[in-house]
Amino acid sequence: MLTPHDAYTAIIGHTRPLGTCVRRLGDAFAYRLAADVRADRDLPPADRSAMDGYAVRSSDLEDVPIALSLIGEVAAGNPARPKVLPGTCVRILTGANVPPGADAVAVVESTRENNGTVTFHASVKPGENILKQAEDCGKGSVVLGRGTLLGAAGIAVSVAVGNDRCKVYRRPRVAVLSTGSELRRAGERVAVYQMRDSNAPMLDAALRSRHIADVSCLVLPDDLRSITRAVKRFLRTRDAIIITGGVSVGKYDFVEQAVVASGATVHVHGVAMKPGKPTLYAAATANRHIFGLPGNPLAALVCMHEFVLPALERLSGAAVENCRPAMNLEVASALTSKGDRQRFVPARLECRDAPMGRLRRATGTSLHGQRELVAVPLEAKSSADLVTPAHADGHLVIPAGVREVAEGGRLEFRPWGSIP
Repeated sequence: MLTPHDAYTAIIGHTRPLGTCVRRLGDAFAYRLAADVRADRDLPPADRSAMDGYAVRSSDLEDVPIALSLIGEVAAGNPARPKVLPGTCVRILTGANVPPGADAVAVVESTRENNGTVTFHASVKPGENILKQAEDCGKGSVVLGRGTLLGAAGIAVSVAVGNDRCKVYRRPRVAVLSTGSELRRAGERVAVYQMRDSNAPMLDAALRSRHIADVSCLVLPDDLRSITRAVKRFLRTRDAIIITGGVSVGKYDFVEQAVVASGATVHVHGVAMKPGKPTLYAAATANRHIFGLPGNPLAALVCMHEFVLPALERLSGAAVENCRPAMNLEVASALTSKGDRQRFVPARLECRDAPMGRLRRATGTSLHGQRELVAVPLEAKSSADLVTPAHADGHLVIPAGVREVAEGGRLEFRPWGSIP
C-alpha cells in the first residue's frame, strides 16, 4: 500500500489545469484566473481626499487658530480644480480630487465656517488625509495573478481596473457513480436488506461547495458490465468520475476491472490510512481522471477531501500548494491510535479563551482576553457512521506511528468547507 502522502503526490502529479474560457465578470465568481489582471491606470488615478473637510496648504495651519478664505468646493465626480493659494482653502468631500496648491486635508470636525471664511483649530501635516496617486497600484501592475480564485473583492478590483470580462480556467465536469445492488434513492421504499444511497448526495454537495455544479449522479448495481459501460460513457463527456463502493477485493467489487477495461491506468489502489484503505485512482487520456472511494460514508467523505477535491482544485487552475488547505490546531481532548496507519478523525471547531500566559511566555505579550480555534475530536463508531461526521467541520490527521495525542497537543486539521 502507498502512504497517504505518496498517494496524494501521485494523484496531483497526474492532474493539470483544464482549458480556459472567457466569462463576463458577473459570471466569473469562484473561477480561477487563467491570466493576470493588470491595472489600466493608477489607483487612485489622482491624489484624493480621504475625509470630508477642507483642502489647505499645511504651512498655513502651523499656528492655529487661523482663518482662511473659502474659494470653492470640490465633490467626488466634480472636475473643478480651484487653485489653493496662501491664505485660502477649498471645501472638499470624501473621494474628490485634491485641487492644485493643496497638500493636506483638514477634517471638518476641527473647523468652523462663517461668511466665506473658515477657522481652523488644528494643524495638519503634509499629505494628511490624502490618498496618494498610485498608492494602491500603478498603471500596468498586476493586481490579480493567474490562479487567483475570484471572490467578491477580486471582482471589485477587476471592475476598478476596467475589466468586464476575465480569462478563467474551466471548472471540471464530474460524474458520481454509486455502486451497490442494495442501494435505493431517498424517496424509494427500502426493505430491511436495502439502504438509501447517501453517498451521491453527500459528494454532490461537497462538489457544489467548491462551485462545481456540472455533476451527473447515477446508481449502479454490482455488475461488471453495467459499471464498465458507465465508466466508458462518462470518460467521453466528463473530466472526472467518482465511484463509491466496489473498490475492495470482494466477490462483487468490480470497479478496478471496469476502470482497466475502460482504458485508464490505475496508479493508486490501496492506501495505508484509516478510514479509506481501498481508495483507487486512475488516469485516462485527455486529462480525464477516475477516483474509486470506499462505500462506507465516512471513509468516502475523508477520501473526497484528502484526494478528490484537491485534484479537482488543480483541474480548476489552483497552484499545487493551494489545493489542500490545512491548519495546525490544538486538540481539545486526548486521542489514541493503533499507529499502524495514518488515521483521520472527524472534528468540530470551537473558539475558546486562550490559556493565560501562553503568548506571554513566547513573546512577552499578554494573551488576556484573546480567543483561539481548537479542534474537538468526534470519535466515529465506524467508517460507516453517518451521524458523527454530520457534526464535524473537517478531520484531524494522526500520523502513522503515533499512538497517543494528549489533550492540548497539536495536529494538522483539514477543513471540509469554510471555517464557521
